[in-house]
Amino acid sequence: MTGSAPQAVRPRRKLVFLDASVLVAAARSPNGGSALALEVCRGRRFRAAITVTVLLEARVNIAEKFGEAELIRFYQQMAALEPEMVAPPARRRIRDCVPLTTEKDAHVLAAALECRAGHLLTLDRRHLLTALVRSAGLPLKVETPGEFLQELAASG
Repeated sequence: MTGSAPQAVRPRRKLVFLDASVLVAAARSPNGGSALALEVCRGRRFRAAITVTVLLEARVNIAEKFGEAELIRFYQQMAALEPEMVAPPARRRIRDCVPLTTEKDAHVLAAALECRAGHLLTLDRRHLLTALVRSAGLPLKVETPGEFLQELAASG
């Protein structure tokens, strides 16, 4: 046979941008909500997205605050997750996000917006899970891993 069978087109999985706080929590608690959210991002409906900055921030935090076991778990989780590494956001986009959050955290929101993620998962209640960010009319949901999982459970 010279031809091959046509391959089925897989539906595009929705992007879920992960903040470093979620990666740290998943490494610290492999049975918690953040780790489960990472598992969901390995499935058919969703895929994880991060930037190098987020990846390095998580790695540094884990190395400084926890032990070798958590750092190894982090590396294993990242290898299994195979997140989409998105480009750093444009400086203009980061500047546009500063009024909604802080200068330190604007890159996270900017990257999630720039890669057109449908969700931004974070545990940062002080800077990202705020009324200001959530009411800004952004084209993505900024939520905790628990809220994300509850939403999935409710939708079936």
